[in-house]
Amino acid sequence: MAVHNGARVPAPDLGDLRSEFRALVEECGVYALGGRAKVRLTGSDRMRWLNGMVTNNIRDLGQGQGVYAFLLNPQGHILGDLYAYNRGETLILDTDEAQLEKLLATFDHYIIMDDVEVEDVSANLAAVGISGPKSQTTLRAAGFVLPSAEPLQFFDIAWQGVTVTVVRGDNPAVESYELWLDPAQIGLAQQAISAAGAKPVSDAALDLLRIAAGIPRYGQDIRERDLPQETGQQRALHFSKGCYIGQEIVERIRSRGAVHRNFTGFRVQGELPAPGAKIECEGKEVGEITSSASLPAKTGAMPVALGYLRREASLPGKQLLAAGSQLAVAALPFAAVFAHKDQ
Repeated sequence: MAVHNGARVPAPDLGDLRSEFRALVEECGVYALGGRAKVRLTGSDRMRWLNGMVTNNIRDLGQGQGVYAFLLNPQGHILGDLYAYNRGETLILDTDEAQLEKLLATFDHYIIMDDVEVEDVSANLAAVGISGPKSQTTLRAAGFVLPSAEPLQFFDIAWQGVTVTVVRGDNPAVESYELWLDPAQIGLAQQAISAAGAKPVSDAALDLLRIAAGIPRYGQDIRERDLPQETGQQRALHFSKGCYIGQEIVERIRSRGAVHRNFTGFRVQGELPAPGAKIECEGKEVGEITSSASLPAKTGAMPVALGYLRREASLPGKQLLAAGSQLAVAALPFAAVFAHKDQ
């Protein structure tokens, strides 16, 4: 058995897992995004209201564009993360389904006299993902007509008589796309993309890709006790957008110039430390591990971890330990595992 997203699941065959991961970083892999939830916002106040709820700039979000953002409590701690997309007459929010209940409850608490309607449309809008350097070529071979797009831009196309929304992903390490369509068409789309050359991949392979790219996952690497700047996700923050919940704390941290700890990557020598393992330096606790994995690099297995480390412990030459294994601070993403990066 293995643990994935906090649940015990059958462990994948290691040979299959390696081939799936290599497909994601060298060619392309296809997968269902069944663990994501979609929320639709309508009403004349939707842009102004959401801009006052999250950390990124919704006010100036152009039609056909999206942003990544945090939802904070008044103390500046992270309640959740989401993507917001401007569809013109509506906003579509995309988040992990494990966060949906908390997100909807928070929204309901803060809608008072605003003209905003919030609707969970997850049952009517499913998604297929595709990642890898050959993603665009494979999608076109499967009949999807793709105009050029920047990360988090999206567009609607017709495919086999149905409307599909194509979203360009924002993974910094590999090209990726999402296809949003009617749930009844998900199987057909996956089959067409697989027939065009994409390899079906598991959730376990996707989690390896996430770790290799250095992307923190809410609920595992980002918790409610964490502050936005500690996560290293500057892409979620906008400092001139106007007021929002938790802004005072975020601005106070920015004005001071730094946080006491930062989200960090590590190369591991020895056994993989489990999430939750404490990082020690000279006998003192200086951080914690949040994710770890043995990445299938071209040169062999590469044990790595993600976690938080205090600033004073990240200086060159510092000896770090976690659960008896040695750690070395590493830049994110872990470039050596990606085919298009310098080895």
